[in-house]
Amino acid sequence: MFASLFSTAPPVDPNAPNFHPVSSAFEPSQLFGELEPKDIEWACLGGFTVETQTFYSFFEDGTSIMCQVIHSAVGVWYPTIQFTCKIYNPNTKERTWKSVNVSNFVTPPPGLDKRSSKADEFTITYKSNPGSDAPEAYTIRANLADDLQINLDISRPALIPGFKTGKGPKGGYSYFGTDAENPEGHVVHRFWPRTTVSGMLIVKGQALPVKGFGTFIHAIQGMRPNLVAARWNFACFQSNDHDGVSGIQMDFTTIDAYGKKGSGSGFVTASVGAVVVGGKLVSVTAETLWPGETEAEHPGVVSKAIHSKKEKDPETGYEAPTEIVFQWEGPSIDPAAAGSVTASVQADLGTPDNYKGLVEKVDVLAEIPYVIKTMVNYVAGTKPFIYQWQNPATMTITGPDALVQGLSEGLQAEGILYNEATFIS
Repeated sequence: MFASLFSTAPPVDPNAPNFHPVSSAFEPSQLFGELEPKDIEWACLGGFTVETQTFYSFFEDGTSIMCQVIHSAVGVWYPTIQFTCKIYNPNTKERTWKSVNVSNFVTPPPGLDKRSSKADEFTITYKSNPGSDAPEAYTIRANLADDLQINLDISRPALIPGFKTGKGPKGGYSYFGTDAENPEGHVVHRFWPRTTVSGMLIVKGQALPVKGFGTFIHAIQGMRPNLVAARWNFACFQSNDHDGVSGIQMDFTTIDAYGKKGSGSGFVTASVGAVVVGGKLVSVTAETLWPGETEAEHPGVVSKAIHSKKEKDPETGYEAPTEIVFQWEGPSIDPAAAGSVTASVQADLGTPDNYKGLVEKVDVLAEIPYVIKTMVNYVAGTKPFIYQWQNPATMTITGPDALVQGLSEGLQAEGILYNEATFIS
């Protein structure tokens, strides 16, 4: 108390910027930052931090599976670690969902580094095989219930490096607070934008061999989730056309307290993404939309989720999208194929009384652990919901022919779009 009375620190300008998005820290030519080994190690930070490893996989019959490990630290409380799994068959509309608070979580396991982890209920093991067609891989072995076992091998193709937005140790980070060197919080995402997947699922006593493709994301929210963002959008488009096409995008909108001119200048939308075509990573994108500003932060770079049509959902009270468009534009990362890459995908999501491809509306407060629910202290009356959709979709991509023959005229890829729209406040 007395130290604060006699503080010699200069007063903070109430109109100083207190949100520093990753897109503002890097020029377009620097947006591709290849992952270093430590980037996908478990950090296991304290304070109010949520860290996740998420594996999305899509199989040949359209069935999808999401496996996620969530490490949640809440102040001085011992961290809670969950393994969650959702399997969805779009043909039968059958959904299998498990969320388990695991016991005896360890990272690193004996003989491995912190890219691997284990608990009584699962093991996730990182493997390196440099110089091969699949230089990195994860194996997931999980026994979540008598009627649900998971055995997956997930590999990163050599021509599709893992990435973060921006080169160097600060790549990927968006910071909250007036001092970006000593921030109040941060958000960071690291991606394998396209993976190959094979293995076996045992669901309700039935063994299901699986083969397909997907994506892997390691993310950290280094602040209370209700302070990080008011909204999130996520897109994962995957297609086997043209030797492999993917579009990944992660997009969030700050609460009103964080913006370019301090508290009250928020609702800033920050978005990062990437495009894969021809079985190789061709562009990394990042864009920030500041309220009231129409001029692009970096001309020629677009990373945008647009709720092109929306309608109030009486069940949740939110104006949820009924049509969504994801857009990407950025420079080619291949120095031998100079030029710009653009891509877009659109999905008709139906209406609140008849959504198309709706996997689930997740009531967040019903799913997160009780201790986090009480400590996060959401604003009274707030009902965080995550809408999850999976639909067939078409991505249109253009770019230099040196990347893929015919790309300058525009190529179309038929595939699967999995997207999420999250409403927090």
